[in-house]
Amino acid sequence: MKKTTIEWCDSTWNPVTGCFHGCEYCYAERIADRFGGSIETCPDGTLHELEEKFYADPSTWVAKQGESLFRAYPWGFDPTFHKYRLHEPQRWKEPRKIFVCSMADLFGAWVPDEWIEEVFEACEMAAWHTYLFITKNPARYLQLFHDGKIPARHNMWYGTTITNPDSPYVFSSLGVFNLFLSVEPILEDMGIWSKSVDEISIKWVIVGAETGNRKGRVIPKKEWIDNLAIQCDYFRIPIFMKDSLIPIVGEENMRREFPIGLL
Repeated sequence: MKKTTIEWCDSTWNPVTGCFHGCEYCYAERIADRFGGSIETCPDGTLHELEEKFYADPSTWVAKQGESLFRAYPWGFDPTFHKYRLHEPQRWKEPRKIFVCSMADLFGAWVPDEWIEEVFEACEMAAWHTYLFITKNPARYLQLFHDGKIPARHNMWYGTTITNPDSPYVFSSLGVFNLFLSVEPILEDMGIWSKSVDEISIKWVIVGAETGNRKGRVIPKKEWIDNLAIQCDYFRIPIFMKDSLIPIVGEENMRREFPIGLL
C-alpha cells in the first residue's frame, strides 16, 4: 500500500497477514473478513503448508463478473505469508516511515522465525526507509535478540501494544534498540509507571481510542489520556495522540509528537 490513513506513518506494508490473538476490538480482522476469501474459493494448487501456516502467491485469484480479481486475504485472518510482497519497499524510492504488518502480528508465537527473517532481509534491501513493528508478544523480541536474529539499526523501531496497566512489555534487555509503546486502544487508566527514569528505555508512545461500532466499545476518559501524557512528560518521552482522541480531549489539547529519529 502506498498511502495510509494511519497518522504516524507514511505507508503500510503487509508481507504477513493474519493473527490468532483474537482481540474482540481488532480492526484488522474486520477488514480481512470483509475482503478475504477462503480455502474453498481459491483455485487448486495455491495452498502450501509450512508448520501449519499458509503461503499466498499471485495465483490466488477469483473470477467476478468476467474479470480476475486478487484476494488480499485469501484465507481470511489465518496467518499468511505473502512472499510476493517482500520487494515492495524497494519500489518506493522516496524514504518513508513504514508500518510493517498492520494486518498481522509478525511476532506472534505462531509465526515461524523464517518468515520474520525474510521480512528483516527485505528491510535491509530498502534501507533508506524507516520500519516500525508492533506486537502484543514482546517476549518474541527477546527470543530473537538472544538468537541473534533481530537487527539493531537506526531505521528499525520495535513497538509493543498495551491496552491496560497489566499488559506485558519486556524491554529491559533491549536498551540498544528503538523501542516504543502503542497504547491502542486504551482501555484503562495506565496509572503511575513504577520505574525510574534510568530504567525507561521507551523512546515514543502512541495512544488512541477504540474505533468501530463494537457492542461494549470502550470510550476512554479524558483523565486517562491526561495521566498518560503526564507520565510521558516526566520521563521525557514524546507522545502521539491519534485523531480518535479528538472527541475526548479536544483538538486544542492534541499532541502529535515524534522522537528525533522519526522526524
